[in-house]
Amino acid sequence: MKKHALFTLRWFVRFVLLLVVLLAGPLLVAACSGFDTQDTWYNADRSSAGIAPLPEDAPEAIVQVYHARAFGWRGYFAVHTWIATKEEGASTYWVHEVTGWGSQKVRSRPAEPDTAWYGSEPIQIADIRGAQAASLIPQIQQAIADYPFQRVYEAWPGPNSNTFTAWIVRQVPGLDVALPNTAIGKDYLEAPYLAAAPSDSGYQLSLLGYAGVLASVREGLEINVLGLSFGIDPLSLGIKVPGVGQLGLLDPWQPETASMNEEMAAAE
Repeated sequence: MKKHALFTLRWFVRFVLLLVVLLAGPLLVAACSGFDTQDTWYNADRSSAGIAPLPEDAPEAIVQVYHARAFGWRGYFAVHTWIATKEEGASTYWVHEVTGWGSQKVRSRPAEPDTAWYGSEPIQIADIRGAQAASLIPQIQQAIADYPFQRVYEAWPGPNSNTFTAWIVRQVPGLDVALPNTAIGKDYLEAPYLAAAPSDSGYQLSLLGYAGVLASVREGLEINVLGLSFGIDPLSLGIKVPGVGQLGLLDPWQPETASMNEEMAAAE
């Protein structure tokens, strides 16, 4: 009995330590953040951050990907991601994302691409322009139509807004974007539970977003436990902390650009 009790105690201690590791980041974000949790969906800031060029100033085709902290207390844990497109010569952008309200979860509509996500400043992680963007847009539109969870939304562990972005990125060759480890839901995979990493530079194994591992050149190594991811990124000399995101000596979020892609293609 004593041995059994000691064994149980050891596993309980390990479980508590795991929870401490997983929740330390979100608790730190909660303690240090400037989020106004008194804001409502109706009065939270939705203004443009001025990141994307105005359509009249940039006639070329454009594809961009953004993320911003989720609304309210969810922002302590996760970010919301979305994709914006503008066809060549178009007078407006189209924003493609998934939200939790309404029976139709996928939303594609004309809108400013870089608005705050209900009080949270957007961060651009991809900016592809010109001929490459023009070739990607029809593929993105088709992938959106084929998205398998059109009327399904689960904030945790998915499918959710980040599942949508990761799924579109995987389906469109050339749209290779490394999503942040705080994009809870990006790792949601159904059978066979194995897929290419969103950056298309490695692979990941995930059991419905509850647990998994990702290894790639761009994302580094990520371990997912209960939807929260931690790991290392050798390229940025950094670590990935649940809730906090990536901490490194180098900037990991230099937006992907068409010129970068063209250079990579020429090198291959």
